[in-house]
This record gives sequence, structure tokens and C-alpha cells, in this order.
Amino acid sequence: MKVRLKFSKYGALRFIGHLDVMRYFQKAIRRAGIDIAYSEGFSPHQIMSFAAPLSVGHTSSGEYFDIEVNSFTDEEDMQKRLSEVMAEGIDILKVRLLPEKEGNAMASVAAADYLLSFRDCFSPPQNWKEALYDFYAKETILAVKKTKKGQREINLKEGIYRLEIREDGVYMLLDAGSGSNLKPAFVMEVFFERMGAALPEYPFHIHRTETYKRKENGDLEPLIP
Repeated sequence: MKVRLKFSKYGALRFIGHLDVMRYFQKAIRRAGIDIAYSEGFSPHQIMSFAAPLSVGHTSSGEYFDIEVNSFTDEEDMQKRLSEVMAEGIDILKVRLLPEKEGNAMASVAAADYLLSFRDCFSPPQNWKEALYDFYAKETILAVKKTKKGQREINLKEGIYRLEIREDGVYMLLDAGSGSNLKPAFVMEVFFERMGAALPEYPFHIHRTETYKRKENGDLEPLIP
């Protein structure tokens, strides 16, 4: 049986990386007494699949991972048992038993949305809001993206599904597919570079609000609708 869990990440725990988050949940699942399934072989491990790893320092209210279990009581019971062993900084928001045909969390991710604000160390130019809308209005936004295999030129516009200024911050809905994902910090770094504005180290606070999969009709919906 496959179970999908939604969680938030905030506070001091935003500074722990993806591998540490995995280890954290492995221990929490054991403490909660969840009857999780293990792989076979000489080094059995919990069968667990995370959706889209969150960058260190970001907060989120839309993180997901799947587990396989040998037995299952109900969604409310599992959420309660896990919530009781969570440390401050991670909250279990939802638990869903998945149909057998459902793809795993990592393979299902199509998009994610973010709220970006500016840290005290950076004051954007006065005309940044008008300039950002002009930037987004372009049909093509070419940029060089670094990958594990080197560098390649991409069209940012293809991966920006929505961009809005909200008060003094920016909302973005971005491509989060495994081979084409865009990071919100990269989008804004390209924008301010084109403006000629120098950025300090870590100029943004970024919060992921939700992670989405694509329905059969092409629309987006959260990994737990």
C-alpha cells in the first residue's frame, strides 16, 4: 500500500538539507510505529520517495513524500502518530492512502509555486516592479543555466507559468519537472542582472507554497488534491 504525506518546513529546520530531511523522517517513522515496508537485499531500507527537494534555507507549506506500508489503519491515525514525534520546524499537514496506479511523488511533480521577498540586506531599485513586468512580458528570455553536465542556454519564459507582484514580493508558478525545473532565485538573479543591479549573498527569502502534478486534461493540481 502506498501513502502520500504532505508536510511543512520552517524555522531553524529550513537550514537542514534534503538528505538530512530523509534521515529525519526515517527515524520519525520508526518512533511513530508506522509499519513501513523495507526493500530486500543485503542492506534493507525504508521504501520512501520524496517529491521535489527543497533548497536549503527555503521554507515551505507544500512538501510531499510517499512511503509503502505493510499495514494501514487510517489517514487520521497516521497523521496523529507522526505529528506526535515531529520536532518544531516540520508539521504533518495531510496523509492520503493512494490508489495502486498512482505514480510516485518524484515522478509526478510538474510545477511548484513560490512567494519571494527581499531580505534586509538588499533594497531593489525603485522601478523594479515595472521592470519585472516588462521582463516577464518578453516572448523569449534566454539565460545560461548550470547543470550537472555543464552549462546550457534555456528560454526562461517557457518555465515561468505565472508571475505576479504581491505587495513588496513576487509570486511565481514555475516548471518543476525533473529535467526542466526552474528555481525562483535563478529567475530573479537573471532579472536583476539584466537591470544592472548587484545582488548580495542570499538576497531573497523564498517560501514554496505548493507542489503540483498534471491531470489528464493538462491542468495542475496539488499532489494531494
